[in-house]
Amino acid sequence: MLQETGPENESTAGPRPGRMQWPPASVLGRVPESARADILQLGTYREFASEDVLMREGDRTNFVVILLTGWVKVTATTENGGFALLAIRHGGDLIGELAGLDSEPRSATITAAGAVLAKVVAADAFVAFLHRQPDVHQVVSSTIGAKLRSATRRRVEFGGCSVAVRVARVILELERAYGGSTPDGRRRVGVALTQPELAALVGAAEPTVHKALRELRHRGVLATGYRAIVIQDLEALRRAANP
Repeated sequence: MLQETGPENESTAGPRPGRMQWPPASVLGRVPESARADILQLGTYREFASEDVLMREGDRTNFVVILLTGWVKVTATTENGGFALLAIRHGGDLIGELAGLDSEPRSATITAAGAVLAKVVAADAFVAFLHRQPDVHQVVSSTIGAKLRSATRRRVEFGGCSVAVRVARVILELERAYGGSTPDGRRRVGVALTQPELAALVGAAEPTVHKALRELRHRGVLATGYRAIVIQDLEALRRAANP
């Protein structure tokens, strides 16, 4: 896991990303190109292996992480001692910004799901950068607001709909954020989730989620494999998400 970082150990030594493209909705995808270059000068490059913990729920650490490649899982402990998969974050996303900016304990654990390349930036250096770059500050504030609205919307929407609808909506969200095309032109979910992880993201029991996936496969909407979801009929999936 990352330890507390500060200006004294900020360095640009380490691996460098080549020319990258990030999702348009991510922080790095939204900021102007000149500001993006400035962001990538901050902090230190770090590489993480699969299952490495970048941040742990409850810790008091003073850094933020800018994901460059790979993806991570955002999880939190539930009241009964289990875990909830709150979100997926991908290259281009900013993580840990709330605790990094307000110095409160981390509200979730961030775990690498596969190889990850990131920039780790001391919170005070990041805040100073935002003060110098109002355009970036606006983007960061907007993405924080979007995360909070998404969490609220999910609680409201998921509280009143069936598991089958929730499964369809989660898969649509993942496709919009991290989707890609297969060689034959179908859409695929670009994150490799196990069924227990998908069930945690949906907020339902695994057997119930498995049943919903089986029904979507039977109707020709999805094809699934080990850690793989391919959308065979995107319009049908949208109808399933909004019956």
